[in-house]
Amino acid sequence: MSTHVKRAFKYRFCPTDAQAAELSRTFGCVRKVYNMALAARTEAWARQERVSYHQTSAMLTAWKKTGELAYLNEVSSVPLQQTLRHLQTAFTHFFGRRARYPRFKSRKTSRRSAEYTTSAFRFRDGALTLAKMTEPLAVVWSRPLPEGAKPSTVTVSQDAAGRWFVSLLCDDPGVKPLPENGNAVGIDVGLEHLLTLSTGEKIANPRHERRDRAALARQQRRLAKKEKGSANRARARLKVAKIHARIADRRRDTLHKITTRLVRENQTIVIEDLAVRNMVRNHRLARSISDAAWSEFRSMLKYKAAWYGREVIAVDRWFPSSRLCSVCGTLRDRMPLHVRTWTCDCGVTHDRDVNAAHNLLAAGLAVTVCGAGVRPQRSTPDGQSATKQKTSRREP
Repeated sequence: MSTHVKRAFKYRFCPTDAQAAELSRTFGCVRKVYNMALAARTEAWARQERVSYHQTSAMLTAWKKTGELAYLNEVSSVPLQQTLRHLQTAFTHFFGRRARYPRFKSRKTSRRSAEYTTSAFRFRDGALTLAKMTEPLAVVWSRPLPEGAKPSTVTVSQDAAGRWFVSLLCDDPGVKPLPENGNAVGIDVGLEHLLTLSTGEKIANPRHERRDRAALARQQRRLAKKEKGSANRARARLKVAKIHARIADRRRDTLHKITTRLVRENQTIVIEDLAVRNMVRNHRLARSISDAAWSEFRSMLKYKAAWYGREVIAVDRWFPSSRLCSVCGTLRDRMPLHVRTWTCDCGVTHDRDVNAAHNLLAAGLAVTVCGAGVRPQRSTPDGQSATKQKTSRREP
């Protein structure tokens, strides 16, 4: 692991009217160039031809010389080049079968952002000035940057609630591997409790969306009654967006606190590889699953574990963690969701979630110790699961 970790520090700022107008023009030009380049590459793809980044860059130079697109010269050229690089990355992921075919950016729904490299901004004495601007941005420095930090890229964005953000990417020498402690924990995610640990601890589900559900529904009803295209509708949409932003901020803050604590306290963390995208198709649970943000929880765990030298193991989603007795290894045929406690034939009474966390931990450790799989082992000589194989290896 490298000594320094590239880390983005995000801050809010309040632009002047001139800065807001300049950034809005830049956002529009970035979206226009991205869509035109994507259209050109799509047409070439239909002809079974490939267009590279360098070819789209040459196209951008030609577009700027036309009368219809002369306004592209009014904004900094760096964000326009960066959006072509982002499009190239999207196609690289597509050809590598890691993502879907790139989609066009929408003026209403796509993220409004622009990325500046070192040649397009100046950062001196805590003041950040972007290209085409005479005054620095009024950034609210809510936390200090690493000492001597030199941002390599600056990304300016505006969310649906109208808030302005600036993200500075720089090396953070303070992020270093933590001392190994040998602790391991299995985590079972849920809805009644957000997390259940193999230690028996249960972390409550804050249900952030439910807390603001009444206010959100009220503002959405008011929005539905406004005439499309009117100023009243724009103001009503902004109120709805602010509620959504408040919910997302609280959810993200909770997940950051939980994941940081788990990574600091444990050397090995075992979770379940859930297909959240398929699970939200259940219309009865989709709202609650989305509010729990299991996917965001997992992504935070993974990158923080990489930062601090921890290990995250994902157990196969078909592993029967809830139906398997963590004491004797008996596998039950069925375990409906309404069954929260059950008694095994060996006489042990299990809490469903705690038992699942125990099984996930054992299965994850089996992978690291003996390389066993974490799916039900139906073809093994003794017919036991990976959990029981690991347990039997420890017996004298």
